[in-house]
Amino acid sequence: MNGFWLNRRHFTSLLLGAAGAAALPGRLLANNQPMVPLHGLSAFGELKYQPDFQHFDYANVDAPAGGRMVLTVPNWLFNQAPDTFDTLNSFVLQGNAPPRIEKLYDTLMVSALDEPDSIYCALAESVSMAEDGNSFTFRIRPEAMFSNGEPVLAEDVAFSYRTLKEEGHPSLMMVLAELSGVEVTAEREVRLDFTGRQTVPAALGTMAGIPILPAAFFAGKEFTRTGMEPIPGSGNYRIGRFEPGRFIEYEKRDDYWGTNLPFARGLDHFQTLRIEFFRDRQTALQAFKKGEITCRQEFTTKAWATEYDIPAVRDGRILKREFPGEKRPKFQCWALNQRRARFADPRVRQAINLCFDFEWTNANLMYGLRTHSDSCFQGSEFVATGTPGPEELALLEPLRNDLPASVFETAWTQPVSDGSGFDRAMLRQANELLTAAGWTRQGGGLVNQNGELFTLEYMINDPEQQRVYGKMIENLKRLGINASFRLVDPAQYQDRQNRFDFDMMLVAFSLSATPTPDSLRMFFGSSMKDVQGGYNFPGMASPAIDTLIEQTGTVNSRDELVTVMRCIDRTLRARLDWVPNITSDVHHVAFWNMYGMADTKPDYGFPVESLWWYDEDKARNSGRG
Repeated sequence: MNGFWLNRRHFTSLLLGAAGAAALPGRLLANNQPMVPLHGLSAFGELKYQPDFQHFDYANVDAPAGGRMVLTVPNWLFNQAPDTFDTLNSFVLQGNAPPRIEKLYDTLMVSALDEPDSIYCALAESVSMAEDGNSFTFRIRPEAMFSNGEPVLAEDVAFSYRTLKEEGHPSLMMVLAELSGVEVTAEREVRLDFTGRQTVPAALGTMAGIPILPAAFFAGKEFTRTGMEPIPGSGNYRIGRFEPGRFIEYEKRDDYWGTNLPFARGLDHFQTLRIEFFRDRQTALQAFKKGEITCRQEFTTKAWATEYDIPAVRDGRILKREFPGEKRPKFQCWALNQRRARFADPRVRQAINLCFDFEWTNANLMYGLRTHSDSCFQGSEFVATGTPGPEELALLEPLRNDLPASVFETAWTQPVSDGSGFDRAMLRQANELLTAAGWTRQGGGLVNQNGELFTLEYMINDPEQQRVYGKMIENLKRLGINASFRLVDPAQYQDRQNRFDFDMMLVAFSLSATPTPDSLRMFFGSSMKDVQGGYNFPGMASPAIDTLIEQTGTVNSRDELVTVMRCIDRTLRARLDWVPNITSDVHHVAFWNMYGMADTKPDYGFPVESLWWYDEDKARNSGRG
């Protein structure tokens, strides 16, 4: 299934592990020398790459430059949308921006795709840290230049941080919450000051996650209302041709200042990246088969299993491949909107989940290609198993009064049905839960004590979900719930999602490999319950989870982080604020056989448009040359 994904290299590898609320532990001072110019910073342990490194190991410095890739995007961030766009400003809440526009903008530092919690200098040639760990001073590279020919100066950095903190997209504003000041100390030197409440990964995320924009461009302009006017960036791409809502092309800059620097060398080989926009999945698939799209990540199991049996696949002009997933937490979950009273009782959420017969659905509709997810941190070391051990109990016991009793039992897992699609035992259990929650049968429907009918509108923007979850809707109706789908267009979907105007919807996220308080608070924190444009879609609020979230900011080792995260995982699974759904541990990718790629992919990211390259011989043989 498709969803809303966040996992772009520059911005969200550490962006979703951003500002926190605990003092910087001593390890930052121990592992990252204070008052010394450094080429990189690490949250846990030592840096993989030394000061004299020439390129990241996953980069290919011998790959040819040029060619083009045409794709529909599998992931996006901020206000971006995969099926339309009406603004070129991706850094505000308003509008729908085109995915990959972030490639226009460099950041002070970047994360590595083969490390979970380290960053390296990019726009900055060095970073030095104050002894208290609350200030970081950056020297801007003298060769750094925006696409309009203007140099990147400290004033541009200061403008970007200050403006995005005040007027940026909610996720950026939250990242910058613990930034207390930005001081220009020289033409190409700037200092970021923190409150002292930030965590180590939080500070790293703030340095690697904020795009640097040209201050002069916004003179006399409202930051939030730039519309379709391109905002110049210092990155290695610029905007080429585009038609709003149809396509956009990003052209590689021949004057990119960072081409031969370690953070960029051997990456981003394509001359042109073209993003195509389709309102309908099937139309996009047909465009791929015709060669109008050359790379496509497939999220629909039916399509992957049955709709690629075409001559181009059989004769090898199109390749179908599975690539391993990343070693970072991800989830695809239902959000049942607890701002609406009928979904506030966890027994109701459990009952709704029991109406989904995964075994029948996977066998009959998904060709056995999916697994039933138990966790919001699926695929990572943060998934709890069995009963809590001593380290977990030390954190959970003080919170016992605010936790469901089942947190102290074996971690919740998904029910297993008889595979009939209409498991009477599961539906009987669901009915009992609804009755216990105060819902009774009356005139063929479920009503509460006020006589209000139980209605459930499942908001979707893709008709594929009707096929996959149609039997669940039937089971809900059998229990007396007036359940239905509501298919809405992309703009309406985005607007209703931002305003929390829905009963139920399906979302998917990929999180940082090193979560911190703010990244977790975005999805699970009480403070985000009513922040429009935020990601706490269920509207959950739990003092116990809030406490555990803050404790992720006090850890001094990765082992300690894993322990706290497993406590959060147990609690989320016991509460079912987010209802885990289905998952896959691989990427299903189809592409015209015209690209080169390394034998293995990095563990913490899979941006094919940055890692792959155009192979002229393959393209000629596939008829795409």
